[in-house]
Amino acid sequence: MTDVARNRRPGPRLEEVARAAGVSRSTVSRVINEEPYVSAKARDAVHQAILDLGYSPNQAARTLAGNRANAIALVVSEQGSRVLSDPFFAGVLRGVHAELSGRRVQLVLMMTQQDDEQDIVGYLAGGHVDGVLMVSLHGQDPLPLKLADAGVPIVVGGRPLVGDGIQYVDSDNFNGALEAARYLVATGRRRIATIAGPKDMAVGMDRLNGWRRGMAEAGQPSDLVAHSTVFTPDGGAAAMEDLLSREPELDAVFVAADIMAMGALRVLHAQNRRIPRDVAVVGFDDLMIASTALPPLTTVRQDVEQLGRTMTWCLLGQLDGEEGLPPSLLLPTSLVIRASA
Repeated sequence: MTDVARNRRPGPRLEEVARAAGVSRSTVSRVINEEPYVSAKARDAVHQAILDLGYSPNQAARTLAGNRANAIALVVSEQGSRVLSDPFFAGVLRGVHAELSGRRVQLVLMMTQQDDEQDIVGYLAGGHVDGVLMVSLHGQDPLPLKLADAGVPIVVGGRPLVGDGIQYVDSDNFNGALEAARYLVATGRRRIATIAGPKDMAVGMDRLNGWRRGMAEAGQPSDLVAHSTVFTPDGGAAAMEDLLSREPELDAVFVAADIMAMGALRVLHAQNRRIPRDVAVVGFDDLMIASTALPPLTTVRQDVEQLGRTMTWCLLGQLDGEEGLPPSLLLPTSLVIRASA
């Protein structure tokens, strides 16, 4: 964050506009989103209150004030060191950049932690950007709701655990994991474990539930679960060690992210487990590292760049006032079979 951003105080909230206009919060929202069933008198009052209070983060309000930033922010709720080293985020960023190509819209990359949330809200709601893309939300993160309440157009990558009505784009994590589980069962594996993602992220929950569904269909136990608190190779390695200590006879593992699968493969090699003869391994994402792993990793493909492109398309649609945008989009996944399973 810059000093300017830290010193800027958040602008007026939606509730303040409603009080100034003498209408309800929902009426203000309908006016801003150009929805019907608002009287001309109420609509004029809201427009005047927006101008009087300088409530400019929302595109409609900024249009009234004659001001547009021609910039959007990509906010990643992770530490900077992980964002810059994880190929997933690089793929999302490539997709966002590709969708913005030729639009003369600048991209602002921001990484946020809980202790600087107020500064982030102040900056994003202060007219510096026209809208926000958010990825890697954890738990009950209030940032999307705070931005929505401040009138900032927002699209989230991944299903948010809170915030009904906030537009999001996600991959079909449940069915992708289900397909992986079914494949391992079909290849004759009988003691199938999983390395699940963080418990405070929808992606971790959805992929775990898809694997569990596959185990239930096959009448196999679903007790061999190890969670990693982060999507990293070290997190995958620690989880793999835990699983092997609990069940030395396991013969397959579904890993909820390719980057964690790299750590799992490292542990299996160190313990002289032959892959896939002794232990089959399936990942999720189909990042570039999957095809170069030893052995090449069977994985569930999600088009990460398409995720970034679709998020950006949705946000630009909001900013351009397009009608009929879907509240959420689920992108398909597919199984890519390689040598590890």
